[in-house]
Amino acid sequence: MDEFFAGGQYWWVPPLLAVVFLLLLWFWYRRRRSGNRLQKVLSDISHDRIDNLLIPNGDDGEIQIDHLLLTSRGLLIVDIKEVVGTVFGSDKMQEWTVISHDRRFTFANPQPALYDRIAAVRHIVRQIPVAGRVVFLDGAEFTKGVPKLVASIDDLQAEFGEADKSVANVKVEAFKPHWDLVRKEALGTQVGEILGRRGI
Repeated sequence: MDEFFAGGQYWWVPPLLAVVFLLLLWFWYRRRRSGNRLQKVLSDISHDRIDNLLIPNGDDGEIQIDHLLLTSRGLLIVDIKEVVGTVFGSDKMQEWTVISHDRRFTFANPQPALYDRIAAVRHIVRQIPVAGRVVFLDGAEFTKGVPKLVASIDDLQAEFGEADKSVANVKVEAFKPHWDLVRKEALGTQVGEILGRRGI
């Protein structure tokens, strides 16, 4: 077998495997670093957080929210997109395209679904600000302009972070009764769904 690779026409296979391994290791490291950085920023900007909650959508149904944060600027819904490459998308385009070094694919514009989530939360908490952002991790790049509700991890920190923690705490206290309403609605929806599945 060694002779097959050593002097023959397949001498390039071992170096190629080494390069592929190094590239995979690099992608894994970047993704893990982005994920850790995202979790740190979400912790920094939120005073409380609910993941994977189900709430009424205001139209006799339910809607799922991946991450809902209580921040000093109100409630924030965060959707996360993990794509690597150049992203071509705008507010009005129905399909966004990602082009990377080895492939091209499209996905539905994530903003309309985020608007639905924002509307569902606003239906519960009518008197405080509710915002939403689609956060693209470090591997994504928008070269033709960034759509309205899209943010990078750094953008999220800059927009929703609060340097003065005492000021932030005062603001958050004012939002807490509304935050408790969302928790109550989420719990009621989840209990109702469990009972419905059991036929009770």
